[in-house]
Amino acid sequence: MVITYLLIFFFTLVLGCRKGPGEGGKASVTGKIKVEYYNWDWSNLIVEYPAKAEDVYIVFGNSTTYNDKTETHYDGTYSFNYLLPGRYELYVYSKDSTGSADNKVAVIKEFIILEEDNEIILDDITIVDN
Repeated sequence: MVITYLLIFFFTLVLGCRKGPGEGGKASVTGKIKVEYYNWDWSNLIVEYPAKAEDVYIVFGNSTTYNDKTETHYDGTYSFNYLLPGRYELYVYSKDSTGSADNKVAVIKEFIILEEDNEIILDDITIVDN
Protein backbone atom coordinates (compact mmCIF):
# COMPACT_ATOMS: atom_id res chain seq x y z
CA MET A 1 0.00 0.00 0.00
CA VAL A 2 2.80 2.40 0.88
CA ILE A 3 4.55 1.56 -2.39
CA THR A 4 1.37 2.40 -4.30
CA TYR A 5 1.16 5.82 -2.62
CA LEU A 6 4.84 6.45 -3.29
CA LEU A 7 4.40 5.58 -6.97
CA ILE A 8 1.36 7.85 -7.26
CA PHE A 9 3.28 10.66 -5.55
CA PHE A 10 6.31 10.12 -7.80
CA PHE A 11 4.30 10.17 -11.05
CA THR A 12 2.28 13.17 -9.91
CA LEU A 13 5.48 15.00 -9.12
CA VAL A 14 7.18 14.08 -12.40
CA LEU A 15 4.17 14.64 -14.65
CA GLY A 16 2.97 17.65 -12.70
CA CYS A 17 6.26 19.44 -13.32
CA ARG A 18 5.82 19.32 -17.06
CA LYS A 19 4.63 22.68 -18.25
CA GLY A 20 2.42 23.21 -21.24
CA PRO A 21 2.60 26.16 -23.59
CA GLY A 22 3.09 29.53 -21.97
CA GLU A 23 5.62 31.68 -20.19
CA GLY A 24 8.70 30.41 -18.43
CA GLY A 25 10.79 29.14 -21.32
CA LYS A 26 13.56 30.36 -23.59
CA ALA A 27 11.70 30.50 -26.93
CA SER A 28 10.35 33.60 -28.63
CA VAL A 29 8.10 34.68 -31.48
CA THR A 30 8.51 37.89 -33.47
CA GLY A 31 6.90 39.44 -36.50
CA LYS A 32 5.54 42.55 -38.10
CA ILE A 33 2.05 44.00 -38.58
CA LYS A 34 1.33 46.23 -41.56
CA VAL A 35 -1.74 48.25 -42.50
CA GLU A 36 -3.30 48.57 -45.93
CA TYR A 37 -5.36 51.77 -46.04
CA TYR A 38 -8.24 51.87 -48.56
CA ASN A 39 -10.64 54.54 -49.76
CA TRP A 40 -14.16 54.82 -48.30
CA ASP A 41 -15.69 51.99 -50.42
CA TRP A 42 -12.68 49.66 -50.24
CA SER A 43 -12.12 49.85 -54.02
CA ASN A 44 -8.64 51.42 -54.05
CA LEU A 45 -5.58 50.78 -51.92
CA ILE A 46 -4.25 54.20 -51.01
CA VAL A 47 -1.17 53.43 -48.91
CA GLU A 48 0.59 50.72 -46.89
CA TYR A 49 2.42 51.46 -43.65
CA PRO A 50 3.66 49.77 -40.44
CA ALA A 51 0.98 49.27 -37.78
CA LYS A 52 2.14 51.53 -34.93
CA ALA A 53 0.87 50.95 -31.37
CA GLU A 54 -1.40 48.07 -32.46
CA ASP A 55 -2.39 45.48 -29.82
CA VAL A 56 -1.16 41.94 -30.56
CA TYR A 57 -2.55 39.03 -28.50
CA ILE A 58 -1.16 35.53 -27.83
CA VAL A 59 -3.07 32.43 -26.74
CA PHE A 60 -1.26 29.54 -25.02
CA GLY A 61 -2.38 26.03 -26.01
CA ASN A 62 -6.14 25.48 -25.71
CA SER A 63 -6.88 28.56 -23.62
CA THR A 64 -10.23 30.19 -24.37
CA THR A 65 -8.98 33.74 -23.81
CA TYR A 66 -5.76 35.53 -24.63
CA ASN A 67 -2.93 34.98 -22.16
CA ASP A 68 -0.78 37.99 -22.94
CA LYS A 69 -0.69 41.02 -25.19
CA THR A 70 1.87 43.47 -26.41
CA GLU A 71 1.88 46.57 -28.56
CA THR A 72 3.68 46.97 -31.86
CA HIS A 73 6.64 49.33 -32.09
CA TYR A 74 6.83 52.33 -34.44
CA ASP A 75 7.93 50.00 -37.26
CA GLY A 76 5.12 47.47 -36.75
CA THR A 77 7.27 44.82 -35.05
CA TYR A 78 6.24 42.84 -31.98
CA SER A 79 7.69 40.03 -29.89
CA PHE A 80 6.73 37.60 -27.16
CA ASN A 81 9.64 36.15 -25.21
CA TYR A 82 10.21 33.42 -22.61
CA LEU A 83 7.80 30.91 -24.16
CA LEU A 84 7.74 27.15 -23.59
CA PRO A 85 7.34 24.53 -26.34
CA GLY A 86 3.74 24.02 -27.43
CA ARG A 87 0.94 25.28 -29.67
CA TYR A 88 0.09 28.98 -29.85
CA GLU A 89 -2.24 31.40 -31.61
CA LEU A 90 -1.36 35.00 -32.23
CA TYR A 91 -3.95 37.51 -33.39
CA VAL A 92 -4.56 41.17 -34.11
CA TYR A 93 -7.78 43.00 -34.95
CA SER A 94 -8.47 44.46 -38.38
CA LYS A 95 -11.34 46.48 -39.79
CA ASP A 96 -13.84 44.29 -41.62
CA SER A 97 -14.05 45.29 -45.29
CA THR A 98 -17.25 43.22 -45.79
CA GLY A 99 -19.36 45.72 -43.83
CA SER A 100 -20.32 43.39 -41.00
CA ALA A 101 -21.98 44.87 -37.94
CA ASP A 102 -18.95 44.09 -35.75
CA ASN A 103 -16.68 46.20 -37.95
CA LYS A 104 -13.62 44.27 -36.65
CA VAL A 105 -12.28 40.81 -37.34
CA ALA A 106 -9.38 38.88 -35.84
CA VAL A 107 -6.49 38.01 -38.13
CA ILE A 108 -5.04 34.82 -36.63
CA LYS A 109 -1.68 33.07 -37.06
CA GLU A 110 -1.08 29.67 -35.49
CA PHE A 111 2.39 28.33 -34.76
CA ILE A 112 4.12 25.62 -32.79
CA ILE A 113 7.28 25.93 -30.75
CA LEU A 114 9.06 22.59 -30.90
CA GLU A 115 12.31 23.25 -29.08
CA GLU A 116 13.07 24.97 -25.81
CA ASP A 117 15.07 27.77 -27.45
CA ASN A 118 13.22 28.23 -30.78
CA GLU A 119 13.14 31.71 -32.26
CA ILE A 120 10.03 31.79 -34.44
CA ILE A 121 9.70 34.57 -37.02
CA LEU A 122 6.17 34.76 -38.41
CA ASP A 123 5.25 36.09 -41.84
CA ASP A 124 3.94 39.66 -41.88
CA ILE A 125 0.32 40.06 -40.83
CA THR A 126 -1.72 42.55 -42.84
CA ILE A 127 -4.69 44.42 -41.42
CA VAL A 128 -6.92 46.83 -43.30
CA ASP A 129 -8.35 50.27 -42.57
CA ASN A 130 -10.23 53.01 -44.37
